[in-house]
Amino acid sequence: MIVLKPILLVLTKTNWRGAENLPATGGVVTVANHVSQLDPFTFAHFVYEAGRLPRFMAKESVFRVPLLGRVVRGARQIPVHRGTGDAGAAYFSAVQAVREGDCVSFFPEGTLTRDPDLWPMRGRTGAVRVALETGAPLIPIAQWGAHEIYPPYGKRLHVFPRHTVTVVAGPPVDLARWAGRPLTAALLAEATEQVMDELTAMLAQIRGEPAPARRHDPRTGGKPQYGNPNPKSDKRKRSEE
Repeated sequence: MIVLKPILLVLTKTNWRGAENLPATGGVVTVANHVSQLDPFTFAHFVYEAGRLPRFMAKESVFRVPLLGRVVRGARQIPVHRGTGDAGAAYFSAVQAVREGDCVSFFPEGTLTRDPDLWPMRGRTGAVRVALETGAPLIPIAQWGAHEIYPPYGKRLHVFPRHTVTVVAGPPVDLARWAGRPLTAALLAEATEQVMDELTAMLAQIRGEPAPARRHDPRTGGKPQYGNPNPKSDKRKRSEE
């Protein structure tokens, strides 16, 4: 934050609400939508100013980037080995962190949204599973605006004019109906859908427009679930158009 906070203050205007919904102490799980590679920084800024230090579930490749890897390791972020047999280790690390009183943060979509209008996609169940396993509150946090500074998979920052980044934390999601029950795949999927519904409703209020009736599912559409979903041929086609 010593390095990033001054940069973020230059790049962004902030519209923050709901910080009081983040518990001041004790283990907590937070979830947020994901519209830009800049999201982790603007999100962390909000959580930091609310008095908490976020521990992100971050893809393992980030930890191998020179300098950045040293930073995220020093900040005690949690590596996720996506699509491998080691993926479960991140879950146990997250549970331990929450039980130790940390704030563990998830982007439940698992990657930048593939929705063409940047609405939240179908969520993964990890955040709900950690919250139900630990009994910690799960706080939905909707954010909007970082994509105007750094578009998804963009190559350059759009610094001027300064853009407003809105971050809103809601009250804890009510998971009582699922608490104390076996954590089956069906139960976790149902609870996660509730979380994504609340997160999407919060984003709709920020954007001042209705969300689509059907949530985008990254498993469909014939594009990779991770990385830039638009092949180079698509980029050339758009350039020609």
